[in-house]
Amino acid sequence: MTTLRYTRDIPISDTTDVLVVGGGPAGIAAAVAAARAGASVRLVERFGFLGGNLTAGLVGPCMTSFSLDGGTQLVRGIFDEFVRRMEDAGGAVHPSRTKSGSEYSGFMVFGHEAVTPFDPEAAKQAAMEMCLEAGVELLLHSFVADTAVADGRVTGVVVANKSGLTLLPATVTVDCSGDGDVAARGGAAFEYGRAADGEVQPMTVFFRVSNVDDAKVRAYQDAHPDELFPYQGIVERARREGRFPIPRRGVQLFKTLEPGVWRINTTRVLGMNGTDAGDLTRAEVLGRRQVSRLMTFFHESLPGLEEAKLLDTAATVGVRESRRIVGEYVLTLEDLIDGRHFDDVVAVAGYPVDIHSPVSGDGPFEDGIPPTANIYEIPFRSLVPAELDGVLVAGRCVSATHEALAAVRVMPPSFAMGEAAGLGAAMAVAAGTAPRLVDVPELQRRLLDQGAYLGPQAERLTVAGDRSGAAR
Repeated sequence: MTTLRYTRDIPISDTTDVLVVGGGPAGIAAAVAAARAGASVRLVERFGFLGGNLTAGLVGPCMTSFSLDGGTQLVRGIFDEFVRRMEDAGGAVHPSRTKSGSEYSGFMVFGHEAVTPFDPEAAKQAAMEMCLEAGVELLLHSFVADTAVADGRVTGVVVANKSGLTLLPATVTVDCSGDGDVAARGGAAFEYGRAADGEVQPMTVFFRVSNVDDAKVRAYQDAHPDELFPYQGIVERARREGRFPIPRRGVQLFKTLEPGVWRINTTRVLGMNGTDAGDLTRAEVLGRRQVSRLMTFFHESLPGLEEAKLLDTAATVGVRESRRIVGEYVLTLEDLIDGRHFDDVVAVAGYPVDIHSPVSGDGPFEDGIPPTANIYEIPFRSLVPAELDGVLVAGRCVSATHEALAAVRVMPPSFAMGEAAGLGAAMAVAAGTAPRLVDVPELQRRLLDQGAYLGPQAERLTVAGDRSGAAR
């Protein structure tokens, strides 16, 4: 590719204490946590609304925020407040009131205890109001084009939008872009794909269908309790006959709060790079063509979906995996299996390793991977780039192996990581120190004070208030 050196003067915005890039689950929590801690906060989001995969991606339900056995709510704090706001508005069901094997969990059992069904419009509203009430300055319709770095420290980002290019300076930046855009463009080391061949999990265009016969869907599932995925027998037979061109073993569908309306997580686009605009474009085209083919298949082959209507498709293809920033600690599969304790734990989760094969129709939950511990921990060091200062990462770009990321990439752990990163960023600003030098025991105490849960070993910390996490 030929290159052109391009130079121009661009305006510089006012400096903020904390700049959060990306308004998905991690970014929402990071912005709210930092602002509530007294920092001035600006949140940059590429869409005209917040939520990321919660909203633009139509991804749902939120996977479990509980331990693997469903006995303990692990992700609390800002995530729980967010869910309860939606629930109060009639736009969600609290995870304490859902069970694995139900329509809300897509009839799946393993890893699907206590999921959170929600309406994406309720999520947009709750996220926006929580940010505005905390004093967060929103900058929507803005895409990060570059990272400003001085002496090995991120000093802000360059955004592109209808106003042109602008530099947004900040004391600390929290990269919740999903792809590690800020950290990577700032020179942070990152890994991509699995160790064997560099391949990443496939992308998916979520969509919703209406006019579904809920009773017939339930009746089919009741008559086929041994199928791992809904409609698995029908799909596998159709694949053998060449009538199901998508590399899937079944149809993942999740009932929404509306009668007859279901989310479909079944398109699968292999071999695409979520950090490449050309690949993203091709993934959108392929994914949307698969939606059309699936609708025809539903009408012809699936009990309960014979008269289904396409309600909508996601505004963007869903990316499961791209860059993983190399942090001070790289979270591993063994850490999750063993339930390893970290002295700098800032988040806990219980969702299992959910790998959709990068090269085939296998997954979720590939064979051969042992189950995770009932509760596992995420350390603060996995949010800190190893060699780049002035920035923390949270969400899908966290420092983890391919296998470990497949567990912690989902929405509740992203909320928990974002809350820790946002509070840590505000504390770094207040202390006048680099984020990597934050007083972690104090960070832990403050997280616990504001309703987070850090696992049974964190009970030794002295905090104020009730941390029982009993569901309402």
